[in-house]
Amino acid sequence: MTSLDIQLLLTALVSVLVLVALIVSRIKLHPLLALLIVSVGVGFATGMDPETIVKQLTNGAGKTLGAVGVVIALGAMLGKILADAGITEQIAEAILRHSSDRMIPWAMTLVAFIVGIPMFFEVGLVVMLPLIFSVARKLEGQARFKGSAYVYVGVPVISALAAMHGMVPPHPGPLTAIATLKTTVGPTMLYGFLAAIPAMVLGGPLYGAFIAPRMSTKPDQALLDQFTITEKATAGQQPSIALGVLAALLPAILMLIHAVAEMLLPKDAAAMHVASFLGNPLIAMLLGVLFAIVALVMARGGDTEKLRDALGKSLKPIASIIMIIAGGGAFQQMLTSAKVGDAIVHLTQQFAFPPLILGWLIAMLLSVSTGSATVGIVGAAGLLAPLAGADPSLNLPLLALSIGCGSLFFNYANHAGFWMVKESFGMTMGEATKTISVVQSIVAVVGLIMVLLFNALVTVH
Repeated sequence: MTSLDIQLLLTALVSVLVLVALIVSRIKLHPLLALLIVSVGVGFATGMDPETIVKQLTNGAGKTLGAVGVVIALGAMLGKILADAGITEQIAEAILRHSSDRMIPWAMTLVAFIVGIPMFFEVGLVVMLPLIFSVARKLEGQARFKGSAYVYVGVPVISALAAMHGMVPPHPGPLTAIATLKTTVGPTMLYGFLAAIPAMVLGGPLYGAFIAPRMSTKPDQALLDQFTITEKATAGQQPSIALGVLAALLPAILMLIHAVAEMLLPKDAAAMHVASFLGNPLIAMLLGVLFAIVALVMARGGDTEKLRDALGKSLKPIASIIMIIAGGGAFQQMLTSAKVGDAIVHLTQQFAFPPLILGWLIAMLLSVSTGSATVGIVGAAGLLAPLAGADPSLNLPLLALSIGCGSLFFNYANHAGFWMVKESFGMTMGEATKTISVVQSIVAVVGLIMVLLFNALVTVH
């Protein structure tokens, strides 16, 4: 390691500490302002000129808004339509009616597991938020429930979505590792599913049951009111629950079709191009909103002017969330552009670890330091690709899975997902750390344990 590497690592560490201090100290700075200030500080501390700093800030924020912000806005619209139509209420009542209080987290884990197969973490969370809030709000009304119902219901969803996102193709992280290491999708997917089950159980229902009684988290009232309804519509006014579920899951279905097409069709096939377009998160969410408008409002003679006003109002409670996530994207871009990732790679080269552990460790360090799971996966897979090609005894699907697991560890203040969970649930920095950061760490560590177990079993046989 060089002195520059040490300087970069210290800069990354200090920047996170300063960020947290600006938000939680007496200054109580708004997270967006804190993120932008720290991002500029990182730029100057790593020798960037002012023009480059501004360029990286706008690129990072703009890229995140394009990839996540518009999808969140569309998800808020879809959630508002489902809530106003009574669909979310019906699904929540069905879950509560068929599940005891202890079984609700398990039911939510199953729903998130299914939704998370094709959906990115942030997109899946946007789709699940109305259901989380509806179930938790009803559960909260029961006098016997102690603690935060929103954490109790939300943690299993976060765990399941994170596990699927990092471990199971066709998510971009695992697919990137598979392509770089020149291995195959089938075995990696099988290992990923098997590893995800204990990971999301320990990080979800079990950890959620432990932490929820110790927290009092409750989302902002405006966001709660948007995604839930307080007055029941009469039975004749409500669409069928089957139609509502189809509207809610249509984006996931389109993304799943795209994922299957990627595995079965050649890249230049016409059907592949169609599936790729329809399965893009932005297009899939747009089609989901349009389908919900037609099927749940217009087809039932709904007032379109009232709908327009409702959709406009649905964006107000999430505007702050979207902008904070954009600030997180700027911070992430600044750390990545400063070559903090290269310093992490140089650090890991100082130690000798077995390949499966080394892949997890490099992906973890890159993800934590740069705020990007993708950077962690690409860096780790690229670094270990020569070793993967030279060692025929190395189980490449397990190596790809190990790298994917490592990229999940300790999602924190330079990750967009952290801010999305924090702001959506109305959490403090500490509460968000106890939830998404710890949950994803549990998932990442359990995933590594499962990788090592699978490797030992395969080696024995």
